[in-house]
Amino acid sequence: MNEIIAPDRLAPAKGFSHGVKAGDTVYLGGQTALTKDGVIVDGGVVDQFRQALSNVLETLREAGGRPEDLVTLTIYLTDVDDYMAHGREIGAVWQEMVGKRYPAMAGIGVSQLWQKEAVVEIQGVAVIQSR
Repeated sequence: MNEIIAPDRLAPAKGFSHGVKAGDTVYLGGQTALTKDGVIVDGGVVDQFRQALSNVLETLREAGGRPEDLVTLTIYLTDVDDYMAHGREIGAVWQEMVGKRYPAMAGIGVSQLWQKEAVVEIQGVAVIQSR
């Protein structure tokens, strides 16, 4: 039976699951920069990347995983050029929150995300390793 992952520290999921754990694999639903209060954080792509990644990692922790368990991430962006222009800052956020290991990743430009104020959304898959 698959386990629905619903962290208390995130805004309640409506119409989707923050994560689904199937065996040792965790499917991490797309996360934008939504706060627990249901508001997209102010600021640009760096601040939104930080919050979206934080939401992904919170879901992973709730499932019993760690950042090093990430296998793949897909980052959806409404402005690829803006993301690339802030690459160093985003890289610093990544290293602060995850470390120096990188999963397989893709960045995809899109015209709009679910919340119109959102400029970045992250989804992924993790495989929780035996420790």
